[in-house]
Amino acid sequence: MQIPLFPLHTVLSPGIALPLHIFEERYRVMVRRCLDTSTPFGIVLIRQGSEVAPRDGTAQELSISGVGTFAEIREASKYVDGRWDLLTVGTGRFVVRQVIADQEPYLVGEVEELDDRVGDEDEAEALVERVTRRFVDYLRLLQPRDGEEVEPIDVQVEVEVSDTDDEAAADGDVDEGDDEAGVVAIDEAEVAPGGGPDELAAALRIPDDPSQLSFLLAGIVQVEPETRQQLLEAPSAEARLRRLDQLLDDELLLLRKRLAPFQPNRSELRASLN
Repeated sequence: MQIPLFPLHTVLSPGIALPLHIFEERYRVMVRRCLDTSTPFGIVLIRQGSEVAPRDGTAQELSISGVGTFAEIREASKYVDGRWDLLTVGTGRFVVRQVIADQEPYLVGEVEELDDRVGDEDEAEALVERVTRRFVDYLRLLQPRDGEEVEPIDVQVEVEVSDTDDEAAADGDVDEGDDEAGVVAIDEAEVAPGGGPDELAAALRIPDDPSQLSFLLAGIVQVEPETRQQLLEAPSAEARLRRLDQLLDDELLLLRKRLAPFQPNRSELRASLN
């Protein structure tokens, strides 16, 4: 299948919401066509180059990753000057088989949807329990201690919810459909100090499905884009959870001893193109 490609210096994980500000003319065209056809575009990590075209019109070398994420537009608001504010959600992975540069103003990719294998089911189940406990500890330790100041982490994720919103969408917004899913924020400032791991996991709606959990945490845990891309490309949920287990173990050590700055990198959580 062919989809528009939107190269960014960030990685979108399935199940994670990503706000975007669209101002370049070529991407305005892309957004309009995606809305008109109710189709996603693909977000791919930039290895080299920039997502913004040079103002002098000269060609630039752009290198992108071979695995990306389908981004479905959940909300879209258009400014009078043609710019867009979007809320997109990652819905699955794809492999880029070919990049077509001269078909549209934006890049077009010939892509193939990439399913996620569980791997060893028993091992994956054990990893789900251990990684969930470590993730809960990770959120707790991100809270400021006495005398410390930190902005709350406000990662947005798509989860199934029990109630649907029946109110009409505002002009320019895109309905989420009837899949009874919604976008909610995970905010570690709301973690109750006395709450147990099971209570906290339930409050945050942490899934117990290996693939869903691994993609969720791959989009939340604060790591470099290259590491997040490696998690996205992992061959199975088991492999992804195993790597996340190692990453969380390292992060917990640093957070407990405050050996490294612990303030969340908000630029990795929100992509706003200026």
